[in-house]
Amino acid sequence: MPHPNRHSLRLGSGAGYSGDRIEPALELAELGDIDYLIFEWLAERTIALAQQAKARDPAAGFDPLLETRMRAVLPTCIAKGIRIVTNMGAANPVAAARATAAIAADLGLQLKVAAVIGDDVVDIIRSGSYVFEESGSPVASVGDAIISANAYLGVAPICDALATGAQVVITGRAGDPALFMAPLVHEFGWSMDDWTRLGQGVVVGHLLECAGQITGGYFADPGHKDVPELARLGFPIGEVTSDGEIVITKVSSAGGRVTEQTCKEQLLYEIHDPRQYFQPDVIADFSEVRIEEIGLDRVLVTGGTGTQASGSLKVSVGYVDGYLGEGQISYAGGGAAARARLAIEIVRERLRLTGVQTTELRFDLIGIDSLHGPNLSSGHVEPYEVRVRVAGRADSLAEAIRIGNEVETLYTNGPAGGGGATKSAREIVAVQSVLLPRELITPTVVVIESQP
Repeated sequence: MPHPNRHSLRLGSGAGYSGDRIEPALELAELGDIDYLIFEWLAERTIALAQQAKARDPAAGFDPLLETRMRAVLPTCIAKGIRIVTNMGAANPVAAARATAAIAADLGLQLKVAAVIGDDVVDIIRSGSYVFEESGSPVASVGDAIISANAYLGVAPICDALATGAQVVITGRAGDPALFMAPLVHEFGWSMDDWTRLGQGVVVGHLLECAGQITGGYFADPGHKDVPELARLGFPIGEVTSDGEIVITKVSSAGGRVTEQTCKEQLLYEIHDPRQYFQPDVIADFSEVRIEEIGLDRVLVTGGTGTQASGSLKVSVGYVDGYLGEGQISYAGGGAAARARLAIEIVRERLRLTGVQTTELRFDLIGIDSLHGPNLSSGHVEPYEVRVRVAGRADSLAEAIRIGNEVETLYTNGPAGGGGATKSAREIVAVQSVLLPRELITPTVVVIESQP
């Protein structure tokens, strides 16, 4: 039930991506005096890979690190009454909830877990006449290569899960800010047409969702933007009022720094139009956001607003888009760059002579032109060492393998001094987006309880 007399809430951000560190999350639970610990976990491709895992094993498809995370934080969170919200359910939230309940039982803990389902809309996408937003091509053009289609759900089903009294709520695909907004809507009793509060709620979620980025990670630049104790980087805490105002802070003993600048960089992260940031529950407007440093590692953020959400939900569609073959080899010492360039020309010609069938090829000198291309790098002094990378896309795994094989042959058939050759070939999972009428999507909640 909402708590209309509650005036503030402390949200801890426990992860910013699927392989994030666990120590800062446990630090938040133990020392952060938080009410909620939120793990934002899913990148765009993550859930497509999880759907492949589920196809191989119906009991799989959730994040493989879930057990490690839950074993680390459940005892402290349950003891302190901290509720957990996470999208670690990926392609299989119910299986993730069952696994979490089993972990709790094994630890001797009583636990209620709620799984939010309904984001998997692959059957709807396959049966309709939908068009990819990015390319404009019909979804049908990729045919049987589709492996996943998951809609970004909003706060309502997460609030329904919290209303069951569940201490842990596990979703699949949801809007990243929605994981942080749902506790605010649930605890403060916000109306779902209060566009101002919901817009500021998106600000809250967007600032916290990437965890260590706002406390100095992905920010530090020695001599320009110095951040202390990055090896002990603490994750952020959001002190949120019932009006949605937020103070970003961290555990005082943790490494990192929260400043006006770290918050501004995170606010702009991945934002195309600050006046229209489309989310499942609201179109947020960041254009009047105000950021004020009010103390050491304490930054006040206000001014977010919004307008009514659109009638559609974004769906990420994952599909197999060929195969990637890759080979790398290093050269060092005098003339390293010249030998590396000769190596590239040899591989380029070998791929032509042997008839390797590729749809795309890329030749890079890592350390010289692999990031910004030859034009920007041409005026710089050449390095003492350089690494060749040849990568190509092919329609079959067999052809992709041949790319790396040709790089490896440089050991004895190429320029002097090549070493450290590696090769690989793998399936490419691509992602594009579709807009789906929201009335076609019906989320539900499944509750699972453990007994010690």
